[in-house]
Amino acid sequence: MDNLREKIKDKQRIVIKIGSSSLMHDETDRLNLLKIEKLVRTLVDIKNSGKDVILVSSGAIAVGRSAVGFDTKPTELSVKQACAAIGQARLMMVYQKIFAEYNSLAAQVLMTKNTVQNKTNRLNARNTFNELLKLHAIPIVNENDTVSTYEIEQLNTFGDNDRLSAIVSSIVGADLLILLSDIDGLYTDDPNKNPNAKFIDYVDTLDDKTLDMGKSTSKSSVGTGGMAAKLVAAKIATYSGADMVITNGNDIENITRIFNGENVGTFFKSNKVSNLDLNTLID
Repeated sequence: MDNLREKIKDKQRIVIKIGSSSLMHDETDRLNLLKIEKLVRTLVDIKNSGKDVILVSSGAIAVGRSAVGFDTKPTELSVKQACAAIGQARLMMVYQKIFAEYNSLAAQVLMTKNTVQNKTNRLNARNTFNELLKLHAIPIVNENDTVSTYEIEQLNTFGDNDRLSAIVSSIVGADLLILLSDIDGLYTDDPNKNPNAKFIDYVDTLDDKTLDMGKSTSKSSVGTGGMAAKLVAAKIATYSGADMVITNGNDIENITRIFNGENVGTFFKSNKVSNLDLNTLID
């Protein structure tokens, strides 16, 4: 396994997902600008080393909610959509400003489930990503929350950005997916509830026993995905040929540690499936 960790430095196309809880201050649920600056600096440095980098970023609803003064997470879909519309613009403004400070381009890519369920749309998305990467831009991806409605929510949404990031990894042919989460990695049980839960640093194959370790809840007031969502993402990513690492996003330096081959987070080994039908893993 140490050898697999050491080979991470040779990965050429990397997708990094950061959750809402890793972007916000715990006390206020407002943007943590110092952390975002560290994230951008790290991404640009990876790109400057000759690698392709794509960021999947949550946070639009949380930023919009903060902007309009909501103290709690909205539950009504139309309110979530409104918050997303306000927050997505604000979040991209922050990203664009900080990327520009490092003389780097950022590009917004908003996706829906239809983007990947339709073969032509999927190919168009791949071509767009490839062209952006050729232009040395860093695509910033999020789900297009503003166009979902209650009636089609289950059909046209991914449900969480963990799964979305894995789908992006599959579309672009990434060889590494890093999920920055509010937890150190995979445990045998929820460590917030079970003090005897044991940390798992390496997963060779995603069997039923491993998948059953997932918990569908998130402890954050701004996040949406729990460990169950991350294990679904692991299935999509590894079956598509990418290694995946879940690590704690509270410390952005964990990205650098991963590329240094350090034993950080939970490493999921790629197990590429030939003739993979991505739609069977999305639903």
